[in-house]
Amino acid sequence: MLLIMKRTHVWETVEINLEAQNVYQNAYMEVDVWAQLEGPGFSKKVYGFWNGGNCFTIRMTAVCPGKWSYSTFCNTADKGLEGVTGEYEAVDWTAREKKDNPCRRGIITATANGRALAYADGTQVYLLGDTLWAAFTDRFPWYDSGGENPEGSQPGFKDVIRHRVRQGFNLIAALSALPNWKDDGLPAAFTSPEGYVLRDGWKNPQKTPYDGVKEMKNEGGFPFLFPGKVPGWEEYFPDMERPNAGYFQYMDRKMNWLNEQGVTVFIETIRRDLSSSFKRFYRWPESYIRYIQFLFARYQTHNCIFSPIHYDWHNVSIPVSDYNDGANQYIERYGHPPFGTLVSCNPSPSSYQNFGHTNEAKWLTLHQTGNFVREHDGCWYQTEIFDLEPPVPSLAGEPYYPGSRFGCGRDEIVVTGFSGEADIRNRSQLYGNLLSGALAGFIYGAEGMWNANNEPEAMFKIHDALEYPSSYQVRHILTFIGIMGDGYKNLIPQTEYISPSKYGDDRGHKGWAYCACTKDKTEFLLYFEVDCPPCELRGQKAGVQYEVTLFDPRKGEWIQQEEPLVITVGELNKCPLPRRPCRLDYGMYLKKI
Repeated sequence: MLLIMKRTHVWETVEINLEAQNVYQNAYMEVDVWAQLEGPGFSKKVYGFWNGGNCFTIRMTAVCPGKWSYSTFCNTADKGLEGVTGEYEAVDWTAREKKDNPCRRGIITATANGRALAYADGTQVYLLGDTLWAAFTDRFPWYDSGGENPEGSQPGFKDVIRHRVRQGFNLIAALSALPNWKDDGLPAAFTSPEGYVLRDGWKNPQKTPYDGVKEMKNEGGFPFLFPGKVPGWEEYFPDMERPNAGYFQYMDRKMNWLNEQGVTVFIETIRRDLSSSFKRFYRWPESYIRYIQFLFARYQTHNCIFSPIHYDWHNVSIPVSDYNDGANQYIERYGHPPFGTLVSCNPSPSSYQNFGHTNEAKWLTLHQTGNFVREHDGCWYQTEIFDLEPPVPSLAGEPYYPGSRFGCGRDEIVVTGFSGEADIRNRSQLYGNLLSGALAGFIYGAEGMWNANNEPEAMFKIHDALEYPSSYQVRHILTFIGIMGDGYKNLIPQTEYISPSKYGDDRGHKGWAYCACTKDKTEFLLYFEVDCPPCELRGQKAGVQYEVTLFDPRKGEWIQQEEPLVITVGELNKCPLPRRPCRLDYGMYLKKI
């Protein structure tokens, strides 16, 4: 059967729906369907996914203008799925259309030097994300009429995204599903008498009599069907081999809309608390591999970043080697995403520490640090990744949560997200991670947002998190790196060029200094935390001169001087850096004269 498609744009989704004719006990688990896609300089298998009932869907795109053709195949000799051919022709977007929506520039990949990120058309991008882990559930409700929330109700999904876009964010981090988080009358976290974990979720403040969990479903229902296969707990832990197509079809709607707004999605397959019972009572790793394949194929034409595991903490989880083995087997069987989608993970403390480099984690193409050390001592994990070969870009994932009990420092004092102290701590992690090697981007997190607080009883809610002052300051990092144009991708972490660089407590956010420079030492970016003492630049050639410009990270402004501020390296190969206006934090740019 030949399908003739109309013209499309590059990076637009071309979707074909196929109807299986064979009878299957579980089509989701049994069937592989794919298209052999041919285009200018392109010849790859593009896998499809089960989409409910007898329907299978294959989503393709065009990575460049020209004529494209495909033929479909399957592993079950199903006449409804194989032998379908088609063609489409792709044209490029205009420059104005790309400016209006950067997702039209193509999927985000690594820059040529393996340090930073760029859209497929070569336009560099520094990702600024927020943790909307429950974005695809009805805790972030979808309002059809213009997207604005009805008067008196909580902010809708569209309201939250539009607000974050206005603040300069271009990414959200979300879990595809939390299928075992069901308000079933049991606690948010509970383990069977035999010792296997059934859930470790976020408490719902409205369910205090039994410490119930925040339920995670959407208009289509729960992500996987009940009953499950855990003996005695069939109505508490779902069947991980029977997804609910309706849930994911509603998830499609949000994914499409996000890309229409120019927002990229970091999308994670499963959270660790699912793994104990998942592995014990299902065909692991087969059912895990299938879910990875299902999710990656579903969103391979979207502008997103994939993740096989949300490993935000080492507790309540199977060993990391089990995830790694499953994800590696996925790559061996299905290959890397056909259109170049990056694959990362939420780690604890870093993807390298948890899973190794690309020789061990064959699925990994974007490193990340994350949910462990939320003080400046954790920035070192970025530098450890930076020094790896071959180079892979790295993202700073949720290194601090304003208003949260996490990342309090050694004093363990929790500060509200509306306080100046929370702003200081967030800037410490924002700039410290950047200059330690996180040239791919930064994922912000905020109390009330990450845990999807929409209950009246919650101390801080989603609408509070939208207004934390720190959320308005995140975008200033673009002005900071922007002084170098695209050249920031060539920065090398060199904090030891600044002395002293670690004046404060290692479990804190004050007193430290950071430095990164180009290989030829012609450009430097520096950041000094609050209470950092006067510092000097060392290790440079005597007689070299630098013009210095100061940066205010609170306002996002480079401070203009009436006269150029110039420093000269002395005979001992060092020189004092200009004193900052006060003990607050400042950035600095040094340009060799």
